[in-house]
Amino acid sequence: MTGPLAGVRVVDMTHALAGPYCTMLLADLGADVLKVEPAAGDTSRRAGPYPADDTTRSFGGYFQSVNRGKRSVVLDLKTPEGAADLRALVAEADVLVENFTPGVMERLGLSYESLAVDNPRLVYAALRGFGDPRSGESLYQSWPAFDVVIQAMAGIMGITGTEDGTPLKVGPGVADIFPGTLLALGVTSALFEARGSGRGQFVDVAMYDAVLSLCERIVYQHSYTGEVPKPQGNRHPLLSPFDILPATDGWVAIAAPNDNRWHRLCELIDRPDLAVNPEFATNDLRVSRRDEVYKTLEEWTRGQSKEEILARLGGHVPVGAVRDVAEIMADPHVAARNMAISLEHPGSAKAVTVAGQPLKFSRTPAIPSRRAPLLNEHGTQVRASLDHRGCALWTVPSTTAGLGL
Repeated sequence: MTGPLAGVRVVDMTHALAGPYCTMLLADLGADVLKVEPAAGDTSRRAGPYPADDTTRSFGGYFQSVNRGKRSVVLDLKTPEGAADLRALVAEADVLVENFTPGVMERLGLSYESLAVDNPRLVYAALRGFGDPRSGESLYQSWPAFDVVIQAMAGIMGITGTEDGTPLKVGPGVADIFPGTLLALGVTSALFEARGSGRGQFVDVAMYDAVLSLCERIVYQHSYTGEVPKPQGNRHPLLSPFDILPATDGWVAIAAPNDNRWHRLCELIDRPDLAVNPEFATNDLRVSRRDEVYKTLEEWTRGQSKEEILARLGGHVPVGAVRDVAEIMADPHVAARNMAISLEHPGSAKAVTVAGQPLKFSRTPAIPSRRAPLLNEHGTQVRASLDHRGCALWTVPSTTAGLGL
């Protein structure tokens, strides 16, 4: 592995999406991520979709996308042997990540406190729906959580939807992916601190907290004005123009709230009169007249194709066509930025494509290249390397051993 986290050793006990997304980021960045699974495997292995010629169905696209680059071992943590094996792995690891409900690891005799006795420099990272009681005990502590539930509770659906107030879920699983991303930042921050202190710590991200921070606008709006923001369709409450507009063959997004951009937009759509109209001179005035602004732009876009609009406005004002995934995969930007990665898929003769890694490094490139693991694919290797006097599995050069940095 060549990424900036090469040498970092991660025990991954996560499942579903939020936790595996966090550890996928760490694996993409070069960490050695060992995924510990029960005998039945992570439930997302069975989620599909599968290639048409897949003869084994060992895992589908869901699992491949967020578990690429990892290794897999099956341990039964409810047995003394399985718990002892995990403890031996963690004793020589830099990071443990889990997303069980609170209390599960304690009942298994594998709490952070007990593992930190064996490994004081361990960074123990937990991702739960409503957080861990170590950081503040939530009323909802024991409630299970899914993306749609957190989107509803923490603010996204309160401001996402049609103008009549009908709420809509955001398409991607942002209430899983954003918390997972923040936890990866928390892990790397704790590793950085441990370089000097020699001590690890407990890192806790609640899905609820992460999504509330993502919805930061509603918090300050409510504090500053007393307003309770509501869904406004595709419009923005504070910016204009900031709209999705119809074209002859689809839709385009146009955002030009800056006064200079607004003037340039007016010129490009052959309406220089609007640029000098005092009723539209500032963003605040345009917000107060957003219906008129929208109507003016719509009159122009309705007579143009998406490509014609992009040809006229592109590079001058912020504009983009609303695209489906087929159009995105054909976009030369995606190829230029290596944002579509081909991986092998066991049981299929064809390579599959997953989303690339947006973090780019000039000296230690993070380029995912290894597929997701089969269930227990590395179990023989792990068991051959493990003994309870220590762990020889992590064959990291001594210069990077310890904190992995």
